[in-house]
Amino acid sequence: MALAMNDPTLERQFKGHRDTITSCDFNPNMKQLATGSMDSCLMVWNFKPNMRSYRFVGHKDAILSVQFSPSGHLVASASRDKTVRLWIPSVKGESTVFKAHTATVRSVNFSSDGLHLLTAADDKTIKVWSVHRQKFQFSLTQHMNWVRCARFSPDNRLIVSGSDDKTVKLWDRNSKECVHTYFQHGGFVNHVEFHPSGTCIAAAGTDSTVKVWDIRTNKLLQHYQVHSGPVNQLSFHPSGNFLITSSNDCTLKIMDLLEGRLFFTLHGHQEPVTATTFSRNGEYFASGGADEQVIVWKTNFDKSDLTERPLTQTTHEAKPTGLREPTFKQGNNNPPTQPLTPPRRQPFHSTGEPKNMMATKGSDIMDIGPMLSHSTMEHPESEAGRARKQLADRSMKTPTKTNVEDVSSQIYKMTFSRFGTSITAPLEEKSIPPKLAATLEQIVGQLDMLTQTMTILEQRMSMTEDKVKECLDNQHQMTRHTE
Repeated sequence: MALAMNDPTLERQFKGHRDTITSCDFNPNMKQLATGSMDSCLMVWNFKPNMRSYRFVGHKDAILSVQFSPSGHLVASASRDKTVRLWIPSVKGESTVFKAHTATVRSVNFSSDGLHLLTAADDKTIKVWSVHRQKFQFSLTQHMNWVRCARFSPDNRLIVSGSDDKTVKLWDRNSKECVHTYFQHGGFVNHVEFHPSGTCIAAAGTDSTVKVWDIRTNKLLQHYQVHSGPVNQLSFHPSGNFLITSSNDCTLKIMDLLEGRLFFTLHGHQEPVTATTFSRNGEYFASGGADEQVIVWKTNFDKSDLTERPLTQTTHEAKPTGLREPTFKQGNNNPPTQPLTPPRRQPFHSTGEPKNMMATKGSDIMDIGPMLSHSTMEHPESEAGRARKQLADRSMKTPTKTNVEDVSSQIYKMTFSRFGTSITAPLEEKSIPPKLAATLEQIVGQLDMLTQTMTILEQRMSMTEDKVKECLDNQHQMTRHTE
């Protein structure tokens, strides 16, 4: 019976969204799970028994990406309404909002130190922002189509992005240059992630494939074609030895990266699986789908499977098996009989019932809207403003692992220092008049065009200077020959 503990099991099921789930992420403290949906709501599910979950209402259109900050004090959400919101995942529902792009925002990602936020959008750009002031830092603009996903590297030095232009791009954050472009995807790139070691990247695409590249050699390391439909999202296990994928074929699949083969196939959703992620400690993973269900699974991996080792180079294809719908038995406290784990070199297909599952229904959810206190807005020269400046100076130094949580906590306190409970009203986008916002947006667009024009002019001037120099050298040589 000991072998049965090696099979992933369904632990919790959450129901509350009214449309397809698009993204999910665990709070680092393992007390909450955040999910975004096409229903425009952010849900924060509390794992503590008898504690109600929260539905945060504020976005005006579908939420396409959510992520907790490293400290767990903030949740970022990206929406089709062109905005990004930073929420406090508590009953107060405090949030701040800023217009991040001129089109649908598809991806948000915190840096590992919690100081910066990375966004990607349908305006073909990737942008980096400071978290504590939501201040724009810089943008990356070489993609030719919508940018579906962007991620910081574990050390924050690199950025990877995937786009509908069928490319995966690797960027140097300091130089803001694209250091390599991967063209291997036969379809749109839905999702990208860095390997925990920072030496590899993985991409999932509409061509039903998952590819892993070594960024040190820029060579394709592994290629998986195990799904029968587009692959929507993927996530690395913290050990770096496993990769989970979600697909329109209604399955989750776990790849054993050390052996380069399919390890598990999981049938827990009745419709396309659109979101998945591992928890920070690797003990759990979550999935969400078009069936409006959110499921939390327990990995039950052997400790021997979690030893970090280099990945092998391989190409793996597998014929998808027939799908079977799972049965969820409410109120049954007896753990179901689980199939024994097969030999490690055989893929495992799980359709087991949830073990001790506790479902959250709509009646257990509290609707919460964003709140803002107009009477507690700080003055730029106030104590909070000076604290921000000190933190900005401090952020110039790379924080160590021991102080990342402290820095994130300070950001959390300062970002929401203006919130209170004395006066409440719907939160507006920085309270900028529409006409002024439109004018500023036009100015920003013109400045972007001017910047691009200047770049082109500089390139042309450099080419002209090179040609003039070449002509002078040739003339000088001809003069010498004539003499």
